[in-house]
Amino acid sequence: MAFKHIVRIADTDLDGKRNVMFALTGIKGVGLRMAKSITNYLNIDPKTKLGELDDETIERLKKFIEEEIESLPSWMLNRRKDPHTGRDLHLLSKDIDFARMVDIEMLIRMKAYRGIRHARGKKVRGQRTRTTGRKGRTVGVIRRKK
Repeated sequence: MAFKHIVRIADTDLDGKRNVMFALTGIKGVGLRMAKSITNYLNIDPKTKLGELDDETIERLKKFIEEEIESLPSWMLNRRKDPHTGRDLHLLSKDIDFARMVDIEMLIRMKAYRGIRHARGKKVRGQRTRTTGRKGRTVGVIRRKK
């Protein structure tokens, strides 16, 4: 069994020298809690190096992350009650960015307050805008002449 320096899972190159649990966090959409849950579910020791796992275990890990991750409890998934399908999903890598872009476009199309703020490039979440987040010529204080 040869040591694998790079393991490819979910279109992401993972470092084989890192522990399984920490290596899995290199996939966008998999944090520490999700990585720990995946290793527990598949009965893999989270402290072993990812490159030391045998081919069969890596295939099981890859298959679970890419296809069966939704079998975990729904409260652990990152996209619950998807507006388009109504299902609980767990999105990874490029799918997260795409879903976010589609959601923002939907807000803009329906002319929601958040959508209008996104379209104009303003702050969306209620932050103050009088003094912060300035771009262009509005930087600085305008004083009246005495």
